[in-house]
Amino acid sequence: MTTIHDDPEDFADDQLAGWLALYADRVRGVHGGVVALPTEGADRQVAVVVGGGSGHYPAFCGVVGPGFATGAVVGNVFTSPSAAQVYSVAKAADQGRGVVLSFGNYAGDTMNFGLAAERLRAEGIDTRIVVVTDDVASADEVARRRGIAGDFAVFKAMGAAAAAGSDLDEVERVGTAANAATRTIGVAFSGCTMPGTTEPLFSVPDGHLGLGLGIHGEPGIQDVPVLPARELATLLVDRLLAERPEGAGPRVAPILNGLGDTKYEELFLLWGRVLPLLEDAGLEVVEPEVGELVTSLDMGGCSLTLQFLDDELERYWRADAYTPGYRKVAAPVAALVPADAVAEAAAEATVVPDATDASRRAAETAREAVVAIDVLLREQEETLGRIDAVAGDGDHGRGMVKGIGAARRAVEQADREAGVAFVLGRAGEAWAASAGGTSGVLWGAALEAFGRALGDDAEHVGPSEVVAAAQAFADSIVHLGGASRGDKTLLDALLPFVDQLRSSVDDGADLATAWRSAARVAVEQADATADLRPKVGRARPLAEKSVGTPDAGATSMGMVLTRVGELLADRARRREGVDA
Repeated sequence: MTTIHDDPEDFADDQLAGWLALYADRVRGVHGGVVALPTEGADRQVAVVVGGGSGHYPAFCGVVGPGFATGAVVGNVFTSPSAAQVYSVAKAADQGRGVVLSFGNYAGDTMNFGLAAERLRAEGIDTRIVVVTDDVASADEVARRRGIAGDFAVFKAMGAAAAAGSDLDEVERVGTAANAATRTIGVAFSGCTMPGTTEPLFSVPDGHLGLGLGIHGEPGIQDVPVLPARELATLLVDRLLAERPEGAGPRVAPILNGLGDTKYEELFLLWGRVLPLLEDAGLEVVEPEVGELVTSLDMGGCSLTLQFLDDELERYWRADAYTPGYRKVAAPVAALVPADAVAEAAAEATVVPDATDASRRAAETAREAVVAIDVLLREQEETLGRIDAVAGDGDHGRGMVKGIGAARRAVEQADREAGVAFVLGRAGEAWAASAGGTSGVLWGAALEAFGRALGDDAEHVGPSEVVAAAQAFADSIVHLGGASRGDKTLLDALLPFVDQLRSSVDDGADLATAWRSAARVAVEQADATADLRPKVGRARPLAEKSVGTPDAGATSMGMVLTRVGELLADRARRREGVDA
């Protein structure tokens, strides 16, 4: 809902006045819209004037500036500006080399921009019109299609051409070519609400999304059940590739556009699904844009635009631009060292310490254990999340899976000649970096401490050395976490485990037997945390609510220790040549 306003009828004028006050160093207001301030000493250029209704920021005034539009006409919310407004902005933007008017293909815009063009021509100002028709869902016939987020790509091509000094014929030709090369499809999750109203212009049935929405609040052409991100990405990409322009090459400039209420994090996630689909289709992705570029007030939804590039359109797509709502400067990015080169340099700089045979054998056991724990935690993710949700935020299972997944990748990539300290050190670093949060830090540091206690130079790794390493693991968590036994944390399972492990080893048990015996104690003590009230961490404010439910961290600790015990027993049987 649009909440901040005085008189709803004045919303468009009031928001523009505030915007002009903010960007008075770059643009000036004229009747009906804004024009860019001239650049000192710059040659005159063709004026590219864009526009439409308000409610789409940064379209349309947000793209006025060097390398983009020369002016923008700003109508009322979702309403075409008047012919007088278009005329006023175009007249102010004209630098004596002619004007190109560009807008989405809507009846009101077509009429009013057309009338303004006639008036401008009558006064001797050569004026051309480029209409954007990128929305593949709105009509089968291209000329009848609406203009939606593809506006941005078409406007930028013309603005870059004008900034490069092209004449009016060239700027018009570039705009027409850019429009012919641009395709968009969008989906809505929820309708948008006009200022002063409480009900959206349209609604989407629960559990559905509207395919083929318009940016003026027009609903989609078809309601489709809500899809997981991977399937949504496939729907968008497949629909656009089916509309690929005839003769189009393999290069594309994508825009994944948010419509006002969709979080940037959601767009980033979706882009992670879209990109491989484009690459699998044999397309070369050129400087993609992900964010809010052509919005629709508070509409929930997104759109995907593909502009199929040739050499000329790619040059204009890559060109610098500096506007209030969009900035692209190539030089700083071009000066950066590519990520793969950084990774190669880091790999070359990583020196794997010499390791003894005993330490390398321990490292191999550690690798197997990390893989086994990864499988276990993925199996138990939902259970751990459900336990954590009773008095926490329910993310324990997800965090553990992220941490162990990163640790597994790290140990699998580690040099096979590395010792156990190096291998578990990489695992701990990866766990902490990927999982985040308190749990991630504790597990990461503890793994490093375990490996460091065994050492890359160990001449013997036996039960006593493992007990010392387990103690170092626990000490690390006690030191960093500041908790104690009885606080309803993972320590309530871990500390009894270490005590029992030491006792069994002191009594002469082999490592596998001692570990499995200690793991059973850990599980028992984890279950017993159901009777405790948390004294530290996020669960403490909901202490009473947690009574009756075991601690998620203690539970996962018991599970992990049990799985490692099973692995050690299996390795012992294999070593002795006994069938499992």
